[in-house]
Amino acid sequence: MDSKTISQTFLMSARNAPDALYCKTASIQLSYSDAAGAIQTLANELHPSIQGRTVAIILPNSAAFLIAYFAVLFAGGKPALVNYGHPQSTVEELLAGLNAAITISDRTFEGIPNRLLNEQIVKEMHKPVCFETLRDPGKATDIAAILFSGGTTGLPKQVPHTNASIVATMERGDWGWQTKDQDVWLPVAPFTHIYGYLMGLANPLMRAGAVILPERFQPDLIVEMLVDEKVTIFGGGPPAIYQAVMASEKFENAAFPNLRICPGGGAPFPIDVHRRWHAATGLKIYEGYGMTEIAPITINTEHDGVKPGSAGKAVPDTVVEIVDLETGTVVLGTGQTGEIRVKGPHMMTGYTGNFEETLQTLKHGYIYTGDIGTVDDAGFLTITDRKKNVIFVNGFNVFPREIEELLLNHPAISGSCVVAHSHARSGEVPIAFVTLRSAADIDEIMAYCRENLIAYKLPARVFILESMPLTTAGKVDRIKLQNSLEKRHDPISG
Repeated sequence: MDSKTISQTFLMSARNAPDALYCKTASIQLSYSDAAGAIQTLANELHPSIQGRTVAIILPNSAAFLIAYFAVLFAGGKPALVNYGHPQSTVEELLAGLNAAITISDRTFEGIPNRLLNEQIVKEMHKPVCFETLRDPGKATDIAAILFSGGTTGLPKQVPHTNASIVATMERGDWGWQTKDQDVWLPVAPFTHIYGYLMGLANPLMRAGAVILPERFQPDLIVEMLVDEKVTIFGGGPPAIYQAVMASEKFENAAFPNLRICPGGGAPFPIDVHRRWHAATGLKIYEGYGMTEIAPITINTEHDGVKPGSAGKAVPDTVVEIVDLETGTVVLGTGQTGEIRVKGPHMMTGYTGNFEETLQTLKHGYIYTGDIGTVDDAGFLTITDRKKNVIFVNGFNVFPREIEELLLNHPAISGSCVVAHSHARSGEVPIAFVTLRSAADIDEIMAYCRENLIAYKLPARVFILESMPLTTAGKVDRIKLQNSLEKRHDPISG
């Protein structure tokens, strides 16, 4: 990339393709020059009060979010991207740790000035852009985005990324999911999530792509938009999103002649999801791996190889190693299972205001991911599980993904999630939650498990759900499923 900052990337696309579609929602459609004009108007307004300071953007995926983000950068501020789906109490805690100058949101927050913004206001503030005066004040070392990591235990941690880091991230994303001029993108994940940030906010800019934004994630709506908007890149995200789209009544008879790239990430993809998507669309899901602290790390690509069930090969200038679980210092050989540690030019430098967490994650020059996996002879990384998700049954390590993959091979099962539950004799036992695509009962599913699993890996119970609970990032909410076990009155034995 010729750009040193993400704002320069936007500016280059706006100058080179001013009339190209930039973004479209149910209520607004903006060309690149339209968006540049709105950004310039808002940046001029904000500049005196936010230059050099943090601004919290608390909006859903929308044209308003995109305008707010770049307006903050062009005004010399530091955008902090706060998930719109967080409860009010969590947002207020995050704001307390940001020391933000203002918030930009469609709602207000106690004790901090707010610049009200929504798509109707964006329409009203639109003025013709003056490219001669729209200048990017940012440098490669300036903060381009403050993202948040974690949050499953405790408050999410601040992860500041510089322009240099974001540009390196965009380059590696484009290495894996190679785009063309004026591609049409349909992102689903929130822009506040690193995957959604890349698929909806950052990488479409590289070749003046258009971003089509659904009002909400509703599978029938997504199928309609893929067809009607002639989408070429579907930023689907985790496997739960693809599974939900395939479960739509409209999916079976839909055709997607324009669709050519289907990236996947956010959680490991079961082989069954790859198989079913390819059978239905003729397209591969190009699964990748990353985290807020460094993304992407690996990607399956046509030019370097595709191995369904793996997360692909390391992106350029990025080191991926498997180390022992006990000390984290012994690099393991091909095919051995251990913790994944990584380093590259797009990695974070630490968590703001959280020295202890930084020390736990950044060690020996690497980011310790907390994920468990293996690397094969060809360099493909396969993620076995999260370190914290491993189930300890009578001294044996049980990896939920192995059981989940097996369950998805059952013809009646459309979704699966396996969590740990404490047990008086065994220490812990696996508990399986499934959704169905056709009729099956628990006895049948348990019999299938007994035929295919060693005794200590057998689920102690199977629960059939109408649908899986999802996090705001579109991943199956393991915490919610695990917590639901505590509310059940029937004891779990086995």
